[in-house]
Amino acid sequence: MRIRELVSLEHVDARVRVSTKAQLLKELARRAAQIVKMDESVILKALTDREQLGSTGVGGGIALPHARLPGLKQSIGLLISLDHAIDFKSIDETPIDLAGMLLLPEDTKGEANSALACIARRFREPGIADRLRKAKSADELYKLAISTEC
Repeated sequence: MRIRELVSLEHVDARVRVSTKAQLLKELARRAAQIVKMDESVILKALTDREQLGSTGVGGGIALPHARLPGLKQSIGLLISLDHAIDFKSIDETPIDLAGMLLLPEDTKGEANSALACIARRFREPGIADRLRKAKSADELYKLAISTEC
């Protein structure tokens, strides 16, 4: 699965202002609810429940919150950079300033792993995270994210 199949320019934002992990998850749920026409609280609960299993802060200042949602028709992703790093209880204890969120239909199997792996690989490419952090607009962030595909 390719990033551009999950994330469109409308699903990207740069320099988002949040102060906590809870605020970030709520903001991601709010944005996703508008896209998939689902109740924000359902999305937030799914993301929060997944975080209780273990942080999706994968290290290097990057978080990949994700969840499966009953009733979701197709996988979607969001990509945001933060205006300042926040504590996300990441595996390396580094504050995060890049987040790629993925919502998947409840019945997906290998697609979830493939999509998460694709996004993680892209963010970990040498220099890409730094360039994503420097992006001043959603357009610039999006172009960098899709400039090479998985």
